[in-house]
Amino acid sequence: MFFSPAGQFDEKDARIGKFRLGKDDLVVDAATGTSHISVEDYAVAMVDELEKPAHHKERFTIGY
Repeated sequence: MFFSPAGQFDEKDARIGKFRLGKDDLVVDAATGTSHISVEDYAVAMVDELEKPAHHKERFTIGY
């Protein structure tokens, strides 16, 4: 498993709880044209993957 972050971490933003996962391509917010994720949502997605592996020997990414 290789978990790629979004293009930008939003360290001051709170957890939204809704995010999208992708494979090899950067996940981009269509409304803003940016690739970003809060540190909290990134952590939640990582723990989710550790508890219920869904990307065995795959790269995946996250973003809003």
